[in-house]
Amino acid sequence: MRIGIIGAGWMGGTVGRAWGRAGHEVLFSSRHPEELRPVARQLGPRASVGTPRDAAAFGQVVLFAVPYGALPQLGRDLQEVLGGKVVLDACNPYPGSDDEALVREAHANGVGTTSAKLLPGTRLVRAFSAVDATAVEASPSQRTGKLAVPIAGDDAQAVEVAVQLVRDAGCEPLVVGNLAAARGFQRGGPGFRANTTMADLRRRLGLPPGD
Repeated sequence: MRIGIIGAGWMGGTVGRAWGRAGHEVLFSSRHPEELRPVARQLGPRASVGTPRDAAAFGQVVLFAVPYGALPQLGRDLQEVLGGKVVLDACNPYPGSDDEALVREAHANGVGTTSAKLLPGTRLVRAFSAVDATAVEASPSQRTGKLAVPIAGDDAQAVEVAVQLVRDAGCEPLVVGNLAAARGFQRGGPGFRANTTMADLRRRLGLPPGD
């Protein structure tokens, strides 16, 4: 699969490297793409670098891992190239660092619902937003108790794509529900930064035990 990564920092870089090792083609992007060339060289010919627009155009799937306050402008700038694509949203609003009106809106309406509004026309799934990059990086080496990654979305096919990509990153996906259900793992929710196993995350979110 071709995956564009917008924001190749702590989370975007970690997940992108895992996807590259799993055999996906990955384009890392930032405002300074030349700084990302060492990351791409580590993965060989399956990895490349570019601008956010390059990543949006390249990817069948696009991961957003940027400061939440950047989403409104990116949504406007990239709307025509993102239309209809599966977008994984790993962004979180932070009081004090993002626009306070946007933070209040996300808190009131739910981050998932707000992100879908900011990235119109996309098939948005909340994924990798509630875990730390260090936990994602460590998960593939765990013989038991891999990291559980909560995901939520309104588009069933997009959610299935996210499920597979969470597995390809060496983690276990937990589909919580639609975008409204993502409240359970946004900041302040019981699933946010739990960095735990599937059984424990289900318990924290009040979900029944899995098979």
